[in-house]
Amino acid sequence: MSDGSDREAGTLYVVSTPIGNMGDFSFRAVEVLRSVSVILAEDTRHTRHLLDRFEIATPTTAYHEHNEARATPGLVSRLKAGESMALVSDAGTPLVSDPGSRLVAAAITAEIPVVPIPGASALLAALVASGLSAERFTFFGFLTRSGRERREALDEISELGHTAVLYESPNRLADTLDELERRGGGARRAAVAREMTKQFEEVRRGTVAELRAYYEGRPPRGEIVLVLDAAARNAVSESEVGERVRALRLGGLSARDAAHAVASELGVPKRLAYRLAQEVEMNVRSTDE
Repeated sequence: MSDGSDREAGTLYVVSTPIGNMGDFSFRAVEVLRSVSVILAEDTRHTRHLLDRFEIATPTTAYHEHNEARATPGLVSRLKAGESMALVSDAGTPLVSDPGSRLVAAAITAEIPVVPIPGASALLAALVASGLSAERFTFFGFLTRSGRERREALDEISELGHTAVLYESPNRLADTLDELERRGGGARRAAVAREMTKQFEEVRRGTVAELRAYYEGRPPRGEIVLVLDAAARNAVSESEVGERVRALRLGGLSARDAAHAVASELGVPKRLAYRLAQEVEMNVRSTDE
């Protein structure tokens, strides 16, 4: 008599759900959600509205950032025993700025099939509507609110040689655009995509400086995706940058202020301007000694 150890494993489906317009839900997604044993959802009450809309009676269980470490081993055991499951987020594609990566990684380690069911994605919708190049892009997700990690991400975005896509809070959008402008990116083309696929969908295009001026004092509503064109490759030589930095330092500006001013004025990376400003400071000190 078999003990069931040779039972074929189930499948973990990663299912995209609508980000606004219910018409974006695929026939395949509906079929999969009806066929699995259980649906793993960020917010079961939110997901139940979607399931009721499409007459999907499959039971749900909560799976989110607060319980994924605890819940994952048990779910993998059930998958290995032959149950199939579907992972969904509140909206869009799971794992993209949403929980789920821990379960997918554990399932792969356990040699459980992981099958994506594609669908709506705010970042891709915004990218293709932005008018900017989609040939190559880097997705940064949500930036941290403050600290070194945020500064480093903004520095990287400021120097990126291809399109950048990030999510941003409506209340922080103007500040982020301002920080990018102060890093020398004021003339960089950009698009702010708001409420993609929803009733008040809007894509506003312009330069970083124009968009910062527009949203300053009037934060937008809804979910925001910011798309930025590649950073310009400035023809200004390093010696020219160094001369301008030196002039500002000798004029009394601090190394940090001189770097900010030169980055904005010449459109060069702030990191380069700051390095040259520090070199000027070291040269001045060595001369004084």
